[in-house]
Amino acid sequence: MREYVLVLLVAALTTFLVTPWAEKWAVRIGAVAEVRGRDIHTDRTPRLGGIAMYAGLLAGLLLASQLPMMKAVFANGEIVRALLSAASILLVLGIIDDRWGLDAPTKLAGQVLAGSLLALQGITLIWLPAFDRVIVLDPWTSVLLTVLLLVVTVNAINFVDGVDGLAAGIAAIGAMAFFVYSYFLSVEYGFVRATLPTLVSVLLVGVAVGFLPANFSKARSFMGDTGAMLLGLLLAVATIALTGQVDAAALASTTFFPAFMPILLPLAVLAVPLIDLASAVARRVRAKRNPFSADQGHLHHQLLARGHSQTRTVLVLYGLTATLAFGAVATAFVPVGWVLLAVVICLAILAWFGFAAPRKLAVRL
Repeated sequence: MREYVLVLLVAALTTFLVTPWAEKWAVRIGAVAEVRGRDIHTDRTPRLGGIAMYAGLLAGLLLASQLPMMKAVFANGEIVRALLSAASILLVLGIIDDRWGLDAPTKLAGQVLAGSLLALQGITLIWLPAFDRVIVLDPWTSVLLTVLLLVVTVNAINFVDGVDGLAAGIAAIGAMAFFVYSYFLSVEYGFVRATLPTLVSVLLVGVAVGFLPANFSKARSFMGDTGAMLLGLLLAVATIALTGQVDAAALASTTFFPAFMPILLPLAVLAVPLIDLASAVARRVRAKRNPFSADQGHLHHQLLARGHSQTRTVLVLYGLTATLAFGAVATAFVPVGWVLLAVVICLAILAWFGFAAPRKLAVRL
């Protein structure tokens, strides 16, 4: 555990220290979010925070390569090359978009390229778990599903990046749930293939936490597409390595972990971004608009419209993510009935607090 904590701290500290430099560089090259009528922020804000996250990722990987507990990840050089090549493509794509703007087809093409590089270099869905057995994927299906998962995850994180601290916090909470589960698989039960999602999860927690001081309300820096796509990439890699490379049949033989967990956990972790993404696409298609065009119908916009501050809005969505993600993890240690009861109670409290509580009872934070 000490090694993973050290990697987290190095990734977080590097991100934190590089963020001010990224802010200055963003201002210098004009990568600044202007204030528009539909925006929530009220000041011009630099938006290249993803560069600092990328630096944190590199620092964390460099340290991890020297630690014996992570040696399984670095034994095959292609795995790290795949992660860094995909991250570098999305970094360049994000910088261009944050500075000059890119149309949706161009961004999609770049995301497909990044996903293809992941799959062709070894970070790919090998199989899909189906309770006590696995469905082995042929090479073309494997690549196709890997690319699709990356594109969906990247855009889901991008869609929720609309309120200070929201995307980074949701990513950090989800990654922590991934870490708890995959750590027990890799360290306590010896699943070597779980080492990669464990490392990626802790790196994601580190870069997200390191950026949050500059991004939480009132933000002095935005992550931009540069950061949102990087967070989405890391979540996608953790999902691919956990869902498509850990054998569910072997998992079912353990006393703790149910075989359906590799499917349940990613869905729980990504529930808020995926619900927001699906509802946004459906809403825009019904209105005969581009599915990637901006609007003010996201979950965070609905909470803000009910009179909540940005901080309250973010905390409600943090709570929702934590309830679902850690509720899923808890099924590995606690009887499912008790977990469901706790989840239902938490969801009811969040629903009252976020949607049903009268404005006059809401205390502003």
